[in-house]
Amino acid sequence: MRALVSKQSAPFAELADVPDPTPRPDEALVEVRAISLNRGETRRLQQLEAGTVTGWDLAGTVRQAAQDGGPPEGARVVGLMNVGAWAELAAVKTEHLAELPDGISFEQAATLPVAGLTALRALEVAGFVLGKRVLVTGASGGVGRFAIQLAKLAGAHVTAIARRTEGLKELGAEQVATEIDLNGPTYEAIIDGVGGPVLGAAIQRVSPGGTIVSFASTVTDPVSYPSRELFARAPGARLYGFYLFGELAHTRSGSPDLRRLADLVADGRIDPQIDLTLSWNGAGQAIEALLERRVNGKAVLRVD
Repeated sequence: MRALVSKQSAPFAELADVPDPTPRPDEALVEVRAISLNRGETRRLQQLEAGTVTGWDLAGTVRQAAQDGGPPEGARVVGLMNVGAWAELAAVKTEHLAELPDGISFEQAATLPVAGLTALRALEVAGFVLGKRVLVTGASGGVGRFAIQLAKLAGAHVTAIARRTEGLKELGAEQVATEIDLNGPTYEAIIDGVGGPVLGAAIQRVSPGGTIVSFASTVTDPVSYPSRELFARAPGARLYGFYLFGELAHTRSGSPDLRRLADLVADGRIDPQIDLTLSWNGAGQAIEALLERRVNGKAVLRVD
């Protein structure tokens, strides 16, 4: 089969022939039709051994059902993998695989595993947000755009922080800005995908008893803040380090949440915000656009 494999020079991925996967009893063999790119996996491509098949997000059709059950042969599915999604065939654990409803395309479905699940579960960590103030940093990215929409659906008052703010109010953000106002309101829930000084500023605006969920570090500068702003001004507040694959390893299966997200897309209640769609023959172009922050939302490749 063909797959996108890592290489040492830009754009750090190329199509090559690799062996077909052999599914285990708890894995379905999926014919992949679309994959979604995430900045985290593209940033580490050059660090991988040349010829490595990586990739997290996929959507496609079950060629061979898992021996242990799960979606049947021929079912349209969305799935999540630690590695191996960037290929014509993928062996996907059924606990990370969900059958798709009508009304959602493979391209839309492929955006859901990492970005959608991160936003959904980060908000679950933050807790009940109906009528509360939620701050989303890095809001123009894939996770940020899902977080805005999901928080709005949950009845929250959403503030979005991003370098590029176009379209964020249309997703449900009541306030949009390029930086956190240190003299502004405090927030019961903060979903941070930036780190560095942005996370430091967010810590200074969390409400007493509030929760900051940090899921990425796109800015690698150290995080600093006046400590009194946390322990004295916001007693009981907590900072939660969120890593999706770690969460899935010790919590419930991802399948029900993937189906929840797919249903919301099919019903028109959330928009995956696909900014770039290409054939995987143009993967290099998409990877470069993502690394250079020229993608607002999600980048998707069709496996054709």
